Amino acid sequence: MRRLLFYILIFSFSAVSGQQSLAQGDTLVVGIYHNPPFVIQTDDNSFEGLSIELWENIAKSSDLNFRYEQYSDFISILKRLEYREIDLTINPMDVNELRVEKFDMTQPYFISSIGVAIPYLNRSALSVFVSNIFSLAFLKIILLLILVIFVFGFFLWLVERRHNKFQFRPGLLGLFDGLWWSAVTMTTVGYGDKAPKSNLGKSIAIIWMFTAVIIISSFTAGIASTLTISGLQTDINTAEDIRLVKKVSAVGATSGELYLVQEDIPITQSYASPILALRALAKKNNDVLLYDRTVLQYYINRLSLSEKVKLLPFTLREHYQSFMLPKDHPAYDRINVGLMKEIHTNRWEGLQRKYDAMER
Repeated sequence: MRRLLFYILIFSFSAVSGQQSLAQGDTLVVGIYHNPPFVIQTDDNSFEGLSIELWENIAKSSDLNFRYEQYSDFISILKRLEYREIDLTINPMDVNELRVEKFDMTQPYFISSIGVAIPYLNRSALSVFVSNIFSLAFLKIILLLILVIFVFGFFLWLVERRHNKFQFRPGLLGLFDGLWWSAVTMTTVGYGDKAPKSNLGKSIAIIWMFTAVIIISSFTAGIASTLTISGLQTDINTAEDIRLVKKVSAVGATSGELYLVQEDIPITQSYASPILALRALAKKNNDVLLYDRTVLQYYINRLSLSEKVKLLPFTLREHYQSFMLPKDHPAYDRINVGLMKEIHTNRWEGLQRKYDAMER
């Protein structure tokens, strides 16, 4: 009887404790951080945004009480979730294998992706061509080409000036004859007015002929690249296209930066925020910016940068985003069901339009 009474008391105590813990957990603590257009802190320290309005609609329809608790970034949010100090976060969290193992992740409610932004080029094709013709890069290519022609022409002249004085004259005029022969041979024009007669001269000519085929191809590609580098910026579709651009930028600790690292593409500049990155791009300090497409679109519109920055019409990598809760959270099912119902309403589509978050 004593043992039976003991078990009854333990069971009763556990039931009462469970009821008390549920009572204390009636108000959900929702961790958030400033992350437009999903969570936006207004001037009066209230909150709005795509995730805010979505969550408040869910909470209303599911009869959930809550309060917001603000943090500085998503790392702080992850720590609080891991220690179960908050009940969930409504900032969009990328779904990956590690997070699914450690946390409860709801039905994805948003598909985000890496966008590519470039400075808006308000120049004609002619002006781009002329500016590149007189650029330092183009000048270097031409000077290097002249140097190679001079070296082979000079050596042939040294050999032929004693054996072929009529075609390769002594002195400065003969040196010009060597340069003329070298240039004609490289371009495969083949006038035939200058030709080596000595065996050594013919050997140099053979070496120069095969070398010139490789060199002229390389220089042609280099010149074409220099003349069209500005045009290439509007024809970026893959990581290989981004490699052709000189100055690539990203926002630190984001999916865009991770993508560049994984593709082994050098990052010229990493910024602390998308606002700083976009302003630098608008000033043409960089050629390309990789960041979340939805956020880029939001800031381009809100900062009135549409005439200075162009968001290219494609994405590099998609990722699904969800609300996130501690593992085995008792409110998970209610929140998840409420979320699935809400994102299938016309109201959700209207919210996406409101915050420039429609898929394009």
